[in-house]
Amino acid sequence: MFSHVMVGADDIEKAKTFYDAILGALGHEPGVVDEKGRVFYITKKGVFSISKPIDGQPATHANGGTIGFAAASTEDADKFHEAGLANGGTTCEDPPGVREGRVSMYLAYLRDPSGNKICALHYVR
Repeated sequence: MFSHVMVGADDIEKAKTFYDAILGALGHEPGVVDEKGRVFYITKKGVFSISKPIDGQPATHANGGTIGFAAASTEDADKFHEAGLANGGTTCEDPPGVREGRVSMYLAYLRDPSGNKICALHYVR
């Protein structure tokens, strides 16, 4: 359904360091910077990217929005969370762990250095 997700950041270098670390923990290559200074993480399933806002205004995060990244295991979700904390992120929501609902999910929530809420998700079967 989704082709790409882009978040805004005022400090692209700091954001790239953060996302290289957390996405690297999930097995992805470091982001590629294009000629406009945007960062792209390209996979066969979609693209995640970081950019300074085009309108020149400061980047802001979505209130109530969350971007979820698939984790192959609970261990990978924990690595994602640890890498985020070590690279300027802050923990939010509950600590990493299983949430029960219609399906069981292991979730690890963070806020990136720009305040965007992100999460690693692993379905527990």
